Amino acid sequence: MFARFGPRYRYFVSFTAMLGTLSMVLTGTMTNVAIPVIMGAFGVGQDTVHWLATGFIAAMTVSMLLNDWFVRSFGMRATYVGAMSVFIFGAIMGGLSPTIDIMIISRILQGCGAGVVQPLTMVLMFQVFPADQRGRAMGLFGVGIIVAPALGPTLGGLLLDGFNWHYVFFAAVPVAAIGILLATVFMPGSTRKGALPVFDWTGLILVTLCIGSTLTGLSNGQREGWGTPIISIYISVGAIAGVAFVYWELLTETPLLQLRVFFNRKFAAAAAVGMVLSLGLYGSTYVIPLFVQTVQSYSPTRSGLLMIPGGVLMMAIFPIAGRLTDKLPGYQMIIFGLVVFGISSLLMMQAHTDTPFWVFALWIMLGRVGLASMMPSLTVAAVSTLKPELLSQGSGALNFSRNIGGAIGVNMMALTLDRRTAFFSDAFAGSQTPDNAATMHFMTELGRMLAQLGWPFEMVPAGALYLMGRSIYSQAAMMAYSDVFLLMALVYFFTVIPALLLRDPPPKRRARPVLRPRPG
Repeated sequence: MFARFGPRYRYFVSFTAMLGTLSMVLTGTMTNVAIPVIMGAFGVGQDTVHWLATGFIAAMTVSMLLNDWFVRSFGMRATYVGAMSVFIFGAIMGGLSPTIDIMIISRILQGCGAGVVQPLTMVLMFQVFPADQRGRAMGLFGVGIIVAPALGPTLGGLLLDGFNWHYVFFAAVPVAAIGILLATVFMPGSTRKGALPVFDWTGLILVTLCIGSTLTGLSNGQREGWGTPIISIYISVGAIAGVAFVYWELLTETPLLQLRVFFNRKFAAAAAVGMVLSLGLYGSTYVIPLFVQTVQSYSPTRSGLLMIPGGVLMMAIFPIAGRLTDKLPGYQMIIFGLVVFGISSLLMMQAHTDTPFWVFALWIMLGRVGLASMMPSLTVAAVSTLKPELLSQGSGALNFSRNIGGAIGVNMMALTLDRRTAFFSDAFAGSQTPDNAATMHFMTELGRMLAQLGWPFEMVPAGALYLMGRSIYSQAAMMAYSDVFLLMALVYFFTVIPALLLRDPPPKRRARPVLRPRPG
């Protein structure tokens, strides 16, 4: 391919690969903006609708483990085209969904396609760029990823306000189709000779059972009750399947996930930090649009515009961070990013119904500076310590860890939001008694306002009580979001500890020979 297209081939094939990642991230960010609208369209709560994000990430996490086998079996070109075709089918199915269950299935299909393409892109760029330019390559890769979060929310908001939620799913299809056309020209074909490699079906079943059962148990625990038998079964099956998966992968000769790469100290530390990075990236893109639309009553377009400054700043910083990765110790960039994102989360704790647009946008921009500083250094620090034959498996393991963090993060944030909202609602409602002078004054004012609006006298008390309940719920939701941002900040600050393990050990000094005087 280099002989055919010259030195610029690395940029042609990198652009082709990044189109796949771009279309997938674009769909994810637009769907997050559409979540409040979808909740209203299908009459579901957050305990169900969060599966649009969680199901996508979980499916992407499992399918990432298939990338290495697909590439070895069919080559990069066929793997890319096949995965993108599955993604396009899921996108069209999502846009035509008559029920929320079918929409969730469509997101799982999209996640299956996305999971195969993402590590393929990273491995391909590591192969076409020389070792001394890998930081720059990861910077370019990051720009490709961040173009979608910069444009996706606004595009999704415009589609929602101008049309409806169906177009949110259809919008990424043209980008994915262009990626398929370019792949037929620039992607390398298969070089396999002989039979297909052995596939680890046992490992695939175990890891799917572990992730699916655990996330289902965590999602339904608040609604069903944490002590109910069904939740205990879900969590137990997930734990047993997880232990069995680790045991099997260490024993089998053809593992789905090469767990031995985690015996490398720097790789294991990078994987742990990557899980937290994805928690912040996926979690913030899920929580922030939900907060501004439900608490601050933003329109979908306005909530999308709120995310643009941070996305644009992240695009500008990524190439700089990539160049610094080639010059500075990686752990310094990672610790800087962790602390900056943690501070951003602490600032967002102060958000309330009247927080100005640009104040919130500045808080988001600060957090995006932290994420952009971390991502190139983290990838290079993890993969550069592996042997060439483990590069593909290491890339899959790193992305697997990141997406596990993202899936668990979104799930836990949705769970925390539900639990803390219920807690604050009960606490506030319990204090609204006839003996509370402030409550009675508020109810009186509400009744007077409704009467002035022409409400029938017999309906005024019920209307005032309803408005009081909505006011309590809004205040409880705002406090719950504050706790979610606090949780995110604490997780990022504590992750500085494993980030310190990414330091290179100091070189051993050679002992100087002792010169002894000759006798006589």
